[in-house]
Amino acid sequence: MSAAAWLDSAGRLMPHLMLAPIALPLLTAALMLLLREEHQRTKLALNLLSTLAGLGVALALLAWSARTGQASTLGVYLPGNWPAPFGIVLALDRLAALMLVLTSFVALAAIVFAASRWHRAGVHFHVLFQFQLMGLAGAFLTADLFNLFVFFEILLAASYGLLLHGSGRARVQAGLHYIAINLAASSLFLIGVSMLYGITGTLNMADLARAIPGVAEGDRGLLHAAAGILGTAFLIKAAVWPLNFWLVPAYSAATAPVGALFALMTKVGVYALLRLWTLLFGSGAGDSALLGGTWLMVGGMLTMAFGAIGMLGSQRTTHQAGYAAVLSSGTLLAAAGFGQAGLTAALLYYLPSSTLAVAALFLLADLIERWRNDGTRTDADDEDAPFLSAELLPAPGVNLDDAEEVLIGRVIPAAAAFLGLAFLVCTLVIAGLPPLSGFVGKVAMLWAVLNPLGLGASADMPPGAAGWTLLALMLGTGLLALIALTRTGMRHFWAAQDRAALRLRVVEGLPIAALLAACVWLTVQAGPVLAFTEATARALHTPEVYVRAVMEAAPLASPAAPASPQEAP
Repeated sequence: MSAAAWLDSAGRLMPHLMLAPIALPLLTAALMLLLREEHQRTKLALNLLSTLAGLGVALALLAWSARTGQASTLGVYLPGNWPAPFGIVLALDRLAALMLVLTSFVALAAIVFAASRWHRAGVHFHVLFQFQLMGLAGAFLTADLFNLFVFFEILLAASYGLLLHGSGRARVQAGLHYIAINLAASSLFLIGVSMLYGITGTLNMADLARAIPGVAEGDRGLLHAAAGILGTAFLIKAAVWPLNFWLVPAYSAATAPVGALFALMTKVGVYALLRLWTLLFGSGAGDSALLGGTWLMVGGMLTMAFGAIGMLGSQRTTHQAGYAAVLSSGTLLAAAGFGQAGLTAALLYYLPSSTLAVAALFLLADLIERWRNDGTRTDADDEDAPFLSAELLPAPGVNLDDAEEVLIGRVIPAAAAFLGLAFLVCTLVIAGLPPLSGFVGKVAMLWAVLNPLGLGASADMPPGAAGWTLLALMLGTGLLALIALTRTGMRHFWAAQDRAALRLRVVEGLPIAALLAACVWLTVQAGPVLAFTEATARALHTPEVYVRAVMEAAPLASPAAPASPQEAP
């Protein structure tokens, strides 16, 4: 089947195809619950097939959302056949489709990696994994705050179990902190939603966008308080400083495939903030226009600094991956706070790139830990290693003079070479160095900051203090991330002379290669991808199109009732 025919088939299935990312993992999880505990291989096969099918559906939805070439095209689905704002509404635009593809791709890499050994460490790993995907997909597709809360709770409940997967004291301790802080965030979510409903009488996002400009002046302060409480809940989930103390211990304690999947969790908070802020508090929100933009900028910049310093101060690779997730989230929040369409387009390019690299780093950390533990060093050695340790000095008995007789002809094991190259690519993307996608995303954001009105307009409208601060932080945090990851790479791949050869399975190397290959693809296809994100940003910053599409979606007409026997001729 050709690509055009495949897209035509997907178009004929719309809008019902929008329900598949939610229904498919739900049905798969229900089916796996019927299987006995010893059927782990069957559950693994079902998980792989369902996640692969979910990726296919997400790609079809992405192609459909981008096929028309217009930023104003939306898919709207009414599951209960009730019009908005009275019934449940699912809405698909370019941003939702992008997040669905990113989720499915990272999830597929995580489950393939887990197939080597981690999926056997817990009974309900596959069921929880599918419920996690269901919650993520629902959060991206829903068009009302109540169902956003429902899907948030589904994905959080599944993440509680996934975090404890594999047991152990460290996971239980980190899991308790993780559960406590997310329950507090959920409580704030409920309080904020209740206040918004009391003020506006609706929870449909499009209907809220219509109602907010007309809120009475006496209720405006209460509206802003409700938005602040709701925003705090999302900022906790987005790991903003100082509300992110829970993230690194929790993510680093999780198993590698779970940590890779959790790389998406902070992006859910960023997505919710970006979606609601541009929709409810855009330029057309009257006295509430751009509410909280300064807080987003300041919080994001502080989070960037915290994440970079945390990476520099960490010795364990899993901790560095956690702080890299914090750094990525802070960069996105700071850029979103400017409220510029060009900057939003650039951050939407940077979002998948940084997520893929952080997910790959979590998987790499597991292999590096296993390689290290097979040698002569212990965990305590790495925990207590200072910034400049003896590990960086030449090992005894190794000739490093001009002749280099010992080193000449020594073969690097293939597994070690793969890990080294993969770690190098992760470093380039996370630090934002050329030529990979992290560099392209940061340059695009800096270009938007320096040219807020387009090419050649910077002389008439300089970026201001906030713009120069963001520029300095992007350069500075990239430098700190480079130093931290380079130090880790030297310790594990250069100074290690006494380790046994690592045994690397295909199912362990393949997902890492796929995640990093996606970063390379984003670099090669930077032009088309940036054009896509620019159309996405224009749609986000013109919410009237979203509002009109949701509110004007008509239910399907009821079938004509059959004639009664008395009425029949």
